Amino acid sequence: MTRKLPWLVVVLGVVVLGVVALGILLYYYHSTTPHKEEAVVLNKTYDYIIVGAGSAGSVLANRLSEDLLSTVLVVEAGGSEDENPTMHIPAIPASLQHTKQDWAFKTVPQKTSSFGLQENRSAWPRGKVLGGSSSINYMHHIRGSRHDFDGWAKEGCQGWSYRDVLPYFIKSEDIQIPRLQNSAYHGRGGPLTVSDGLSSPLGNEVYRRGMEELGYQTVDCNGPSQTGFCYGQETVRDGERWSTAKAFLRPAMGRSNLHVTTNSYVTKILIENKTAVGISFIKDNIKHDIKANKEVIVSSGSVNSPQILMLSGVGPKNHLASLKARPVILIPVVADLPVGDNLEEHVMMPLLFQENTSSSFSPTPLSFQQYRVNRSGNLSKTHIEGDAFFGDDRKKPPYFQVSFYSARIAPEIAKDFTKMFNWDPKMTEEKSKEYKVILEKAGGTFFAICVLLHPKSRGTIRLQSTDPFDPPLIDPNYFNHPDDMKEAIKGIRETLNLANTTAFRSVGASPSDPYDEYFPPCNSIPYSSEDYWICRYRYHMITMYHATSTCRMGDQNDNTTVVDLELRVKGIGNLRVVDASVMPHIVSGNTNANVIMIAEKAADLIRGIDSVKNIRNSTENL
Repeated sequence: MTRKLPWLVVVLGVVVLGVVALGILLYYYHSTTPHKEEAVVLNKTYDYIIVGAGSAGSVLANRLSEDLLSTVLVVEAGGSEDENPTMHIPAIPASLQHTKQDWAFKTVPQKTSSFGLQENRSAWPRGKVLGGSSSINYMHHIRGSRHDFDGWAKEGCQGWSYRDVLPYFIKSEDIQIPRLQNSAYHGRGGPLTVSDGLSSPLGNEVYRRGMEELGYQTVDCNGPSQTGFCYGQETVRDGERWSTAKAFLRPAMGRSNLHVTTNSYVTKILIENKTAVGISFIKDNIKHDIKANKEVIVSSGSVNSPQILMLSGVGPKNHLASLKARPVILIPVVADLPVGDNLEEHVMMPLLFQENTSSSFSPTPLSFQQYRVNRSGNLSKTHIEGDAFFGDDRKKPPYFQVSFYSARIAPEIAKDFTKMFNWDPKMTEEKSKEYKVILEKAGGTFFAICVLLHPKSRGTIRLQSTDPFDPPLIDPNYFNHPDDMKEAIKGIRETLNLANTTAFRSVGASPSDPYDEYFPPCNSIPYSSEDYWICRYRYHMITMYHATSTCRMGDQNDNTTVVDLELRVKGIGNLRVVDASVMPHIVSGNTNANVIMIAEKAADLIRGIDSVKNIRNSTENL
């Protein structure tokens, strides 16, 4: 005799199924329904025109439009971040490279590195979308060392010391990590959600313990001291990427004094009598000129900002005079400044470790289903669980960073690497075989992403021609300075010491290189010798996506600088640059948090206010 289910169970079952179905519908609605991007009709003039809606531009748009008596226009070359639903998923940022939302730049052929890449050219992804690179990056939130900013001040950037900038980091932040809730170094209630990066047992039981065995303390790398091990912090909110578009721009777009135009390609800053008066841009194949009553603010990043300035006649006189006129238009020099010089960039060497717990991230169809229903599961985290910062002197910034990325390598990912990093295609087939063998032996893997933090090599951004639609010439000049290779190998060796710790051995963690990882032509060189690592770096290092300093800030009389201490372009009125390009030097860590800080401070400088006075008073002794 069959037993009938109680009516309450049936009702509850129907309700649960309904909630699941509603969750899926809401996910797809959220992911595919575009937000209103722009005003139906743009004004002919605005008080402020912001070129670029990236990490800096989105912050500026929010803060400047807080003054309802000021009108603000944001001009973005890309489109909405909702055009690509995968953009919101924290675990798969690599899938965003070479999409419509990526400028997909490549460097010029390198003379001292990138030999294992096609044509010796490194891929340089940059965000071409609302939120800019914060909409396609890996969401790792690191401010840099306090000694970085004090170093800026010592070089002449008064007002940019650690004590000066810390209140702006705090202002932006809404820390959601319980162990940091009471820290004076963190903010609560700000627009930018920062959450915990821990996602597997590896973070605590292997990475942290291994570093402690080497004598390093566990620290908050966004707190008083950076050197040591720190748990990952990420810009993820409720299982979604929390870009600057979501944190700053979207909440402000209901204001009547803020307009945003997307798919609008800026070709020139209009300059009259040494004063910026507006911009020209192309939208829907139509040229538009819009005037600025107060300022034009260029926030297009370390590649596009110098490109736009040079197209407008602000740049090195000799370079602008040498350009091919295509179309037949010469660029008159308005200000002879070192725009595009001093390019700094972190170089990255991924080390693949094997481990036997299989606890690292590996997406499955069930992962996607779980994420669609309630934004949970292994797709809701970045899986960058922690960082090691190696330093010889606690009174100086660390020299080397290792980001621990708990990801299980899959044979088919070799094809993705070919596209992502511009690998030589000959690598793909052999790499797929190698990854299959590694997984058969070990079961699981994780990455140690090794980063040289303060390279001495300097590169350039240059125009290809006078045509604004020609991509710029990017030359990072990797490993041109001999000290860079010495420091990089030193950091690699310190990283490899982790393989001998009890914590790493407890999960069978060892570098995959002894198993003949495929890195031609380095395989013919004795493993772990100095010549081997020189070869590995020359052939197989890749960009860390952290370009800075191409419009560097400094003293008015410093002829290596482009903008003054208030980020105003020297010799040109009503024109500022606000983004990573103004950093005097690259910071110790990922750059996105620092760009947000720069924009927060710039907004106060522009408006002539002090929005962080109370925070400054409370952090005076930190």
